[in-house]
Amino acid sequence: MGAGYFVIAILGCADGGSACTPVATLPTRYESSAQCASASVSALEANSNFDFPTLLARCRQGATKASDNAPRRNSPKSAIGR
Repeated sequence: MGAGYFVIAILGCADGGSACTPVATLPTRYESSAQCASASVSALEANSNFDFPTLLARCRQGATKASDNAPRRNSPKSAIGR
């Protein structure tokens, strides 16, 4: 398993923050929790188009899978249509 990373998840909340549903996970990966946290306000402002009374941005930790670092192979060409 490789090094970890952080992503910003946008949560939609119906009651001010206690019952929230994930509505988006942004594709940008951050190397540290501090980098993720500093980007969360602008990420929330850019992703405020969800129909919930309250939206929250939360940093979540992920981990790179070993397969993410593996070299990519070209897929075999299909014999169909030759």
